[in-house]
Amino acid sequence: MNKKIIFLVSLAVLAGVLFWAFQSGFFTKKIETTVEPTGIILFYGDGCPHCALLDEWITDNGVEEKVDFTKLEVYNNQANQNLLVEKATICKIATDSIGVPFLWTGTECLVGDEPIEQFFQQIINLNTNITTNDANR
Repeated sequence: MNKKIIFLVSLAVLAGVLFWAFQSGFFTKKIETTVEPTGIILFYGDGCPHCALLDEWITDNGVEEKVDFTKLEVYNNQANQNLLVEKATICKIATDSIGVPFLWTGTECLVGDEPIEQFFQQIINLNTNITTNDANR
């Protein structure tokens, strides 16, 4: 009888631990990358309304097919947050003034959906002009 009780209690504890692990996301947490991306980096936050507007604009204009850039989520990823602070520091942006969406162009910082849209639009127009000029040669 004692063995049965010990077995059932152990089974219940194991079930509780597994339940907690799945509920807390223990098995599904994203692995934070230590590889630093290069080039253009778009920092965004899950649930950020301006980020959502920018993402919709990027999708509607096919920016990801026309411009090579990396998207990094910062609300849930400490490594990405640290990289964002690093890039903002290069641009002399105070840590209490950093917000998303935030774009690192490779040399400068842009904050907000509208300036980032303008940046991407300029690149798309430049690439379109280069392609058109090459086709006319």
